[in-house]
Amino acid sequence: MPLVFFMIRLNDISLPLEYDDDILKRAAAKKLRTAPDNIICVSLCKRSIDARKKEQIHFLASLDIKLRGGEKKAASACRTASIAEEYRYEPPKCTALQKRPVIIGSGPCGTFAALILAQAGQRPVILERGRDVDARIKDIEALRLTGVLDTDSNIQFGEGGAGTFSDGKLNTGTKDSRIRKVLQEFAAHGAPEEILYLAKPHIGTDKLRSTVRNIRKTIVSLGGEYYFGTRLTDIIIKDGRLQAVKAERAGESLIFETDHAVLAIGHSARDTFEMLNSKGIPMEQKPFAAGVRIEHLQESINKAQYGSFYKHPALGDADYKLAVHLNSGRGVYTFCMCPGGTVVAAASEEGRLVTNGMSEFARNRTNANSAVLVGISPEDFGSSDVLAGVALQRRLEEHAYRLGGGGYKAPIQRVCDFMKKQPSKELGSVVPSYEPGYTLTDLDKCLPAFITDSLREGISMMDQRLSGFACGDAVLTAVESRSSSPVRILRNGSMQSPAVSGLYPCGEGAGYAGGITSAAVDGIKAAEMILTGGKLPHPCSR
Repeated sequence: MPLVFFMIRLNDISLPLEYDDDILKRAAAKKLRTAPDNIICVSLCKRSIDARKKEQIHFLASLDIKLRGGEKKAASACRTASIAEEYRYEPPKCTALQKRPVIIGSGPCGTFAALILAQAGQRPVILERGRDVDARIKDIEALRLTGVLDTDSNIQFGEGGAGTFSDGKLNTGTKDSRIRKVLQEFAAHGAPEEILYLAKPHIGTDKLRSTVRNIRKTIVSLGGEYYFGTRLTDIIIKDGRLQAVKAERAGESLIFETDHAVLAIGHSARDTFEMLNSKGIPMEQKPFAAGVRIEHLQESINKAQYGSFYKHPALGDADYKLAVHLNSGRGVYTFCMCPGGTVVAAASEEGRLVTNGMSEFARNRTNANSAVLVGISPEDFGSSDVLAGVALQRRLEEHAYRLGGGGYKAPIQRVCDFMKKQPSKELGSVVPSYEPGYTLTDLDKCLPAFITDSLREGISMMDQRLSGFACGDAVLTAVESRSSSPVRILRNGSMQSPAVSGLYPCGEGAGYAGGITSAAVDGIKAAEMILTGGKLPHPCSR
């Protein structure tokens, strides 16, 4: 059994924007009514910005404290204190599997499934249709600079998944204890240590790339094996049990015999959805969302969020998260907000245009951008076919490609013109960051009325919550269509397909996660199910 270390968790501590270790210790001592010398160490557990009162912006923190003795007595005397255990994760114990487990996809779900299996001594095989992160950088740059798309190596496909070329956000609405494992592994492999305590942690695409590479090296050092440029083409089933997976690499057919395969394919592996559907793997339609990216001057967002403190170096560039409910019953919300970032070309299919957002760790570019999305339900798909949502996504992307003029140039429109339903003729103060280029136009020509009408109403309502959100010079870039999967690959209580024992649909592509952290947690759970034979829902972890 591992040693368990106890500490005091002290919540709701107000801190000035300029603080140091001595201020932390004195704040803790005051709350606990003890002498500062009685505190061995104090560290940040969580820190967020409290900007509710623009004239009194400060940090709100939770602190972890170790005393020289009397922790329980001190904690019991303070209303905002409790005893906490230091987190330790241990993968479930497992004898060697008869056949090596196969991980299909190396996004956050597949990566963390592989990492847990490797740490448990099971030597996973990882199949990734895209290229390794270093080669992938060159392919993405080629699209940005020349408009030439590699359909197997792009922002959607390749080592690290779509999240590697995003803002690298790690905050999530889930409350699973495995989140701490995810953060610890990222930090241990090169991500900034601050992700362990920030309420809204992010790594940034520049640092995430090297972090992903380092995790791969750890998996390989533990016996894992990677096959890049390798696309899943078939699954071999006998008597309802997985026997093997088939893949193709450089025109060569490969077969991997296995009893366990984690299906972490991501939300853009449309050809794989088609193959699985043809094999009779149970799937269902799932709601998703589509819309545009909106760009503002980052300084405008900073002023709206921080008032006179907007230039304070401790605050950095401000973010936002907005959601409104329309009279029509539809929801409109912002997603993947990138402070100081850029709008990027995220296509993965010829003749179809997709946008996304990306920020580096410093978040120091001129513009802020975010998706503004409209909820789409299966009733909007126009068909009962399980892949009708994919077909709708493709239609939106084809319309955007044509309206942009080809070459993956994006159609854009100023907010003032969009609200008036008139085409844009010139830019204002916001210069679009999207490359390989853009075309000023009328977005009503590529998006259906239920989306554009919802966006107009939603943007107006959001402006009431964040002053300047509906700024006329802000720029809308179409189309954002890949925020989530339009299908769910069904699974049972042991996370396996009800039709194929040994096949584990996981992550965003299977419809069970939304973002880097939740996808990584889902991958960890799948690995635990493999290690325990589906008998234990949770590992021995703290």
